[in-house]
This record gives sequence, C-alpha cells and structure tokens, in this order.
Amino acid sequence: MLDAIGVKSFDELLGAIPDGLKRAELRVPPGLPEQALREYLLALSRRNADVMTQQSFLGGGAYDHFIPTVVNALASLPEFVTAYTPYQAEASQGNLQAMFEYQTAMCELTGMDISNSSLYDGASAVAEAAIAALNVTRGRRKLVVSEAVHPDYRTVLGTYMRGLGIEIAHAPVTGNGLTNLAALDDATAADATAAVIVQSPNFFGCIEPMADAAAVAHRKGALFVAVVNPISLGVLAPPGEYGADIAVGEGQPLGIPLAYGGPYLGLFTCTEHVMRKVPGRLVGMTSDRKGRRGFVLTLQAREQHIRRDKATSNICTNEALMALRALIHLCALGRDGIREVGELNLRYSHYAAERVAALPGFERRFDAPFFNEFVVRCPAGPAEVNRQLRQEAGIIGGLDLGRWYPELDDCLMLCVTETKTKDNIDALAAALEGLPCTVH
Repeated sequence: MLDAIGVKSFDELLGAIPDGLKRAELRVPPGLPEQALREYLLALSRRNADVMTQQSFLGGGAYDHFIPTVVNALASLPEFVTAYTPYQAEASQGNLQAMFEYQTAMCELTGMDISNSSLYDGASAVAEAAIAALNVTRGRRKLVVSEAVHPDYRTVLGTYMRGLGIEIAHAPVTGNGLTNLAALDDATAADATAAVIVQSPNFFGCIEPMADAAAVAHRKGALFVAVVNPISLGVLAPPGEYGADIAVGEGQPLGIPLAYGGPYLGLFTCTEHVMRKVPGRLVGMTSDRKGRRGFVLTLQAREQHIRRDKATSNICTNEALMALRALIHLCALGRDGIREVGELNLRYSHYAAERVAALPGFERRFDAPFFNEFVVRCPAGPAEVNRQLRQEAGIIGGLDLGRWYPELDDCLMLCVTETKTKDNIDALAAALEGLPCTVH
C-alpha cells in the first residue's frame, strides 16, 4: 500500500502530524466506584455551555427547537431501538411502515412527489441531489451553486465532485444578502449545467426569490435544487410550488436535539421525473395475496443490491431512528402546529433584530426578508463580543461569519427560535449594550 501511494515508510506517511500529537499520552485515571465516577462525569459535564443551562442565539445549520415529550417517548420504544440496523429484506413491518409514513410526511411538507427514506445529513443530501441531477441530465458536467448556500454544504459538495471531475461555479451574494440572480443566470450554461442549487432561507437567514431562481435553471435546461429548512415551510411556500426538481435539507429541526452536531437527518425529496435516480431507498405500500396491507422496499438503487456499479449512490443505509423522530415531531405538531412554530420563529427573530439593531454601534447588515436568523454588524470583533457575552451574561452568542466570509468579519449572525421569549431577547439586548467592548 505504501508503494502504491509513493511513500517509503509508515513514519513518512504520518509526517504531516506534529510530533507532539504523535507522542501524546493518554492519561487514564485509576478505576472509580460507580457513584464516584458518576459525580466525576457530572462535574465534567457542568464545564460545558449548553442550551439547557444558558440562553443560546447560535444557529448556522443546527437549531435549538422545543421537542415534545412524545418524541422521546415513542422513538425510544424497544421495537424501534435495536442493536441492529434494519437493512434489507429482514426489516420489520413496523420499521418499514414508519419509513413509509416519514416519506409521506416529507412529501406533504415539501409539496414534492417522492421522498426517500432519509440520508445522513443536510450536507450529504445536497451532494446526493447534485449526483442525481447529473444522472438525470446525462452528459452535463457543471453545477452552479449560490454562495449563500451553507459553506459546509458547499465544502462537502466539492469533496463529492472532485473525484468525478465536475465543474462547480459559484454565484455571488448581493449587498442585501440574496443570491445575485444575474450572475446565477450568467454562470448557468444551457448545454453544460446539470443543476442550479439555491438555499432558502439561505445561510444568512434571508428568504430567496426561489421561483425566479428556478426559472433561471429551467430556462437553461438544468434541474433546480432547493435547500430548505423544514420548520420554515410552516410559513413559506414549499418547493413543490415554485418548481423545484429536487428539494433537500437538514432535518435536525424536526425533533432531533443539537447533540454536539449529530446524528442528524438528510431530507431528500424530488419530482417523479427524478425518481429512478434517487439515492438510498424508497419504501412502498402493497398488499399480499390475502389482501392484507404490507410495506416493502420498493426501490433500492444501492451498490449492495443488484445495481452494483450502476448504483445511484454509495449511501448504504439511512437515518431510520432520526427519521422516526422527525415523523413523530411532525405528527405531534400537525399542520396548524408547524405553522404556529414558523410564525413564532418569524415574530421573535424580527423582534430581536429590531432590539439589537437599535443598540449603539449595531446595525442590520442585510435588509432582505428573513426567517429566524439575521446578521448584524458589531462595534467590536464578533469573537470578543461572544466571549464577553458568555463571561459577563452567561449567554451563548451568535455565529462569527468571518470564518467563511472575510468581507463579513465584523458581523455576527444571531438565531432566534420559538424557545426564546421576549424576556430572553430583552436580556440579550441589555447584555450587548452593557458589554465593555461595545460601550460607547
């Protein structure tokens, strides 16, 4: 193996790793009685800042939403929580029915024709959507992606496409936080572009004109991929209404805790035209020879099955337990409930934006309509603002955008969901106004 990759020794292979890390010692304390160990671990956990003990205004793709008790109660039933992943023909009828109902709920939520039984996360769902578009359009070797799509999603997309030799063009963001549609149009080649990918609400929380973006894609013969926040669909038009061919997103807002970044849930829905190129699995409903209802794996275009090298994806499984949580969460909310949650996100985030923008030295960076996140320019460095918020007020602040967008290195993105109250928002505004680094 070393010869094949052109490396002389194992030490040379590890040459990029600093010596201090290679020689790190794992200091494991001696064994403790169970009670002492529990107290020790609890003491360690209290050193972490989390949304259970501190108010958090951090978003950027992972969101603090209220999870009804019924989600944990039903999803933790032993019939669902097993030591074995229900893969193929041996999947129980209960698991298959849960996946089928999940697919139905996703189609109703997005207004799309087809949903698969889930993927790993939002980032991989975006990449899988691009592969599906490439397979549908055949011969087209270019993707056009808005720079307002989540930076991590774009990074994963680049990793997927690098080995395939696919060109990725990026459409810039305008001064009001939206995708530059003229640049999107210019980058979309009529004979080469397989898909145009736009997110709404986008990474900055701004609501994109998705029907216009879809028109750009379709005018050039490309597929339109919409990246959505499922909670926002309680108040915003679903992708099925504005002409999306594929709609994907991160399902974490649906009954899945933050959990230090995972496991999460990749949503993948599409029109019937794309169905044969869908990654993963589709569960269907049928009846046996006695007329009894049953559920089966209808489509499994995976390399583990007869498709082999013709597989649409190398995704080997789905996030069945996370999909179950999303299903229970949606059923618990119902149509009226998800609309109410969406309205609360809108109302509270706009109140927060007004309060923060009114503070000396702070101002809204973008004036476009937004959902539950907004960007503000700070009178001091965002990292310092966040540090002092934690230190002075015990508040987890927003996202420092300079990490991905150097032109926004003086900006903080704040997120407000239905878990925040007016008092929480007023406390944030008071804390920001009184910070040593922002006092004028």
